[in-house]
Amino acid sequence: MSLVDELVAVVGKKNVITNAGKTLRFRKGYRSGHGDAVAVVFPTSLMAMWRVMNVLHEHNIVIIMQAANTSLTEGSVPAPGYDRPAVVVNGMKIKDLELINHGEQVLAFPGTTLFQLENALRPLNREPHSVIGSSNLGASVIGGINNNSGGALIRRGPAYTELSLYVWIDENDEMHLVNHLGIDLGDTPEEIITNLENRNFDLNQVPATEHHGSMHNHEQVVRDVDSDQPIRYNANPKELFEVSGSAGHVAALAVRLDTFPKDETTQVFYIGTNNPDELEDIRRHIMTHFKSLPVSGEYMHKTAYELAKQYGKDSLIVIEKIGTGHLPQMFALKAWGERFLKHVPFFKPYFPDRLLQGASHLFPNQLPERLEAYHDKYDHYLQLKMAGDGIAEAREYLASFFPTQDGDYFEADANETSKAETHRYVTAGVAIRYQELKQDTIDILPLDIAFASNEYHWFEQLPAEIEEKIAYKIYYGHLLDHVMHQDYILKPGVDAHALKQEMLKILDARHAVYPAEHNVGHLYLAAPALVDHYRKNDPTNSFNPGIGQQSMSKYWGEY
Repeated sequence: MSLVDELVAVVGKKNVITNAGKTLRFRKGYRSGHGDAVAVVFPTSLMAMWRVMNVLHEHNIVIIMQAANTSLTEGSVPAPGYDRPAVVVNGMKIKDLELINHGEQVLAFPGTTLFQLENALRPLNREPHSVIGSSNLGASVIGGINNNSGGALIRRGPAYTELSLYVWIDENDEMHLVNHLGIDLGDTPEEIITNLENRNFDLNQVPATEHHGSMHNHEQVVRDVDSDQPIRYNANPKELFEVSGSAGHVAALAVRLDTFPKDETTQVFYIGTNNPDELEDIRRHIMTHFKSLPVSGEYMHKTAYELAKQYGKDSLIVIEKIGTGHLPQMFALKAWGERFLKHVPFFKPYFPDRLLQGASHLFPNQLPERLEAYHDKYDHYLQLKMAGDGIAEAREYLASFFPTQDGDYFEADANETSKAETHRYVTAGVAIRYQELKQDTIDILPLDIAFASNEYHWFEQLPAEIEEKIAYKIYYGHLLDHVMHQDYILKPGVDAHALKQEMLKILDARHAVYPAEHNVGHLYLAAPALVDHYRKNDPTNSFNPGIGQQSMSKYWGEY
């Protein structure tokens, strides 16, 4: 029986795709990258996932674990150069989740999305690790754990757990199911999976363990503004544990995570200034003097604001008017449209995006008057979100700090808050939209960077020889933990790869760490700690080889 026939026997014909056109969506990265695969397989249960793993292992197949495929660094798609055939295993059909211990924790499975988890927790007035950003794209919970994903919520740290159920191939090329959920589910893989799927345990009496379901000491770390080290980045050795930070080098079937009480009252203070050092002064004071940590502190530069207003308007309208619930389906529909229309000569590439961009001009400006006034007056903006007692702390402090010669602030109302947060979110797609509209005549260079906590002058100043190669610099990010997204739209003819090497030399001189939260994928060289983690998880290099620009070969090319 052939490989494809065996996979069909496990999951059914409709859950195995081999046609190259139909598999392209799962073989192509969100921003860049694509590779070949024998098939894309969609297990519909954990038992089916386990059986698929065994079939692939028996055939010596490269296994690419995939969920929503929202990686920005090619980390969840196949790549050229493998020494064995590859198969993509997409877990998005295993969508269930289970709240345990009265919702204080959750069991998430391969297809559980952040949006789904957020909705499940809402009646309990609790929240998952992240409630904005990738959740709007339908990103999976396990995908976030695999990549130690960050996020805007400053009090919670990166996505992390020490409690998981995963498929592991040892150094002798033998496959195992490892149960580190802290729940007694039996001994054999079949017993463990059956008892988990049938919930053969007391959901509200799951025992505590010595292991953690979140970054429990993050507040202490994030408050250290004098540290010469970055606060949050994917390759932090303290955040690498089995599935956490594995980048798909094991096959995660379930993770056990903490949830968090939802803030009853919040307030956004919208700050504008022409001097970025003022924002750093505010950050340092808040982190060292406030009793209550902020919920978030999102930064935008004037150019980012302007381009998001122009090239992110349609996304803002969709999110504000329709909500985030239908976004994953809409992205899937757009991908299908692109695949279908590329074969029709009349339509130019990226037609759906071009259509959406054109349609956005039919709608009036969506941004509130006070945000627009600050855009006219200031170059730098900070959305400081406080909760509970922290609201009064921020109100008193900001009133004593402002107005200054360079800046001022106001307390945003509900509409201003919603629009500002969504506007900041859609900025992440601006460079891609701009490039698509220019029909690939220009290159973009996206970087996400973790600066040392004590770096006072964090705002970038580039040398003239680099500035002249850049058309637009799009700066935005998470100011309070010094994680910045810096997307560059390059002038026609500029080599993005060559410029990237120049930019990375500058970042190295600043002792910055990159990428900060999008993980290395196939675009960055993995740090030694990350490579060690990958090799410990995957001694045979069977899962997602080549991540971090490492070996594509079996046993890491050592035999």
